[in-house]
Amino acid sequence: MTTFIDSPLEVRCLQYRREFHMPASIDPTSRHILLHIGTHFGAVAMPAELGEQVQHKLGQAQIAAPVVHHPRARRWTFITGPARPDGLTTAVSAELFRLYATVACTGSQVVLPSPDDERTGYRVWVLPPASATTMPPLNVVIEATLAIGAPKNRAL
Repeated sequence: MTTFIDSPLEVRCLQYRREFHMPASIDPTSRHILLHIGTHFGAVAMPAELGEQVQHKLGQAQIAAPVVHHPRARRWTFITGPARPDGLTTAVSAELFRLYATVACTGSQVVLPSPDDERTGYRVWVLPPASATTMPPLNVVIEATLAIGAPKNRAL
């Protein structure tokens, strides 16, 4: 009987799928672990400085979201529950755009940290997933982002 030893990349992808119920797969060309955005998961990416503030605000409300940090790009990606069918309004999209924040579209993919990414510091977890049930709703992360980024001196 031949026993195959899984690569660390395959083991990590399997962990994402089994432990966290994330529909992850390995892209055969890039060898990245991809999370498919849509029915069960969403994502919001933003500058790291804003992400730190959003994470703090969520923490004050006792909400934890898994967060991926891409140090070279200085971006954080919050993994969330799925988007609602009614989507984002134009005003919310415009405000997020002003903050350099983006919401991943259904059908897109987010790259999750692999063992090689973590070893090199290319992509790391700020806060890894704890379980499949701990993903905050997408709108909660968007609301926290907008609250942090709201202009301080709005004209009344």
